[in-house]
Order: sequence, then structure tokens, then C-alpha cells
Amino acid sequence: MGRWRDRFTGTRYPDSGVAPLSVAEVRAALLAVNGLGVPFRVRNALPAEKADLVAEWRVPELKIRLKTRMRLLTDTHEVRALDERWEASTPDSLGKRYGRGPAPHIARRWSHEQGPDGRRHKVETFRFDSRDMRNPLRQAALDAGWTWRGVLSRL
Repeated sequence: MGRWRDRFTGTRYPDSGVAPLSVAEVRAALLAVNGLGVPFRVRNALPAEKADLVAEWRVPELKIRLKTRMRLLTDTHEVRALDERWEASTPDSLGKRYGRGPAPHIARRWSHEQGPDGRRHKVETFRFDSRDMRNPLRQAALDAGWTWRGVLSRL
């Protein structure tokens, strides 16, 4: 049951032989994922968010907001991560949609343009993959020797 649950929640373990870093170093590594080239931001959590760190990504083209709340557990060297997604309503649905858990969301938009050879070519004009936020965060925790444990309900 444990391996199935780990696959379902997206839990990953660090390589054997990697010594776990201190909680301050893990926090610094996760905050260091911020940068000019990333479309999301990692920040300290607000008290109402019941977490230590939060990564947020707003995608106005899709009317989606992603949030990963992370709690750092020092006794077990775990980063517990809860992924949440809010989608604005579309004309054919009512209200907003809310999702929880590590379900990847991928969206692409294409257009046709005339190439130099005179033929029409399909060109990608927009690309979105929610794993572009989760994977660098997870890798920072694993490189620090901590377990990345996905959770579905509470941190």
C-alpha cells in the first residue's frame, strides 16, 4: 500500500547517502528557486495558510491559479507539499473549480503561420505545464537530503 500511495501523492525520496541539511538551509534552497526565469514565486507563508512556504503561479491566459503550500518537518526531514488549483468559470460551467493534489495540468495553444517555403506550419504560441513549478521545488528538497511528501488534505 505504501508504494502505491507514494506514487499517487507524488512522494519522492532523496538518494541514499545524501546527508539531510538543516531546516534553515532547506528553506533557503526552496526560496532560491525564485528567479528571473521562473513564472512563479516562492515566499514565506502567511499565518492563515498553515504552512512554512508557499509557491504561487497565476496564469491569466487560462484563468488558473496554482498554489503549493509546503511545511518543513525537521524531525523526519520531510517537506510536506499540498498542491491546490483554482480555475475561473467558463461560459458552459457555473462558478469556480477547485482541485487538490498532485495532478499535472498541461495546456498548449497553436496557430498556423506561413513558413519561408510558402507552406503553412503549426506554431506553438502558448505553453503551460504545472510541473514547471513543482519539479524545481521537489528537486531542491531532494538535493538537500529531504523527502518530498505530497499530501491530499492537511499539512
